[in-house]
Amino acid sequence: MAGCGSVRIANITADPSRYRNHTVRVTGMVVKSVGVLGRGGYQLEDETGRIYVISAAGVPSGGSRVIVAGKVMPGAEVLGQSVGTVIREKSHRLK
Repeated sequence: MAGCGSVRIANITADPSRYRNHTVRVTGMVVKSVGVLGRGGYQLEDETGRIYVISAAGVPSGGSRVIVAGKVMPGAEVLGQSVGTVIREKSHRLK
């Protein structure tokens, strides 16, 4: 799955077990973002859906178009709230 172009968010959220612990690349727009001391998370949207991204390397601002590479983790919790499937970011770059 890695290295084969961008994966659509709907594909990940529809079958998270298929992507579990695999590195994927997703392209989309940042809808919401929260960052503290270079860490945080953001919600990424493409034309098929939305997914949360957890980052330890800074958070892009809302409205940014980004390409994200990261590992898919089903069943994640953020601040005690279940958010379902997330991507733990390895890297992102502005598009």
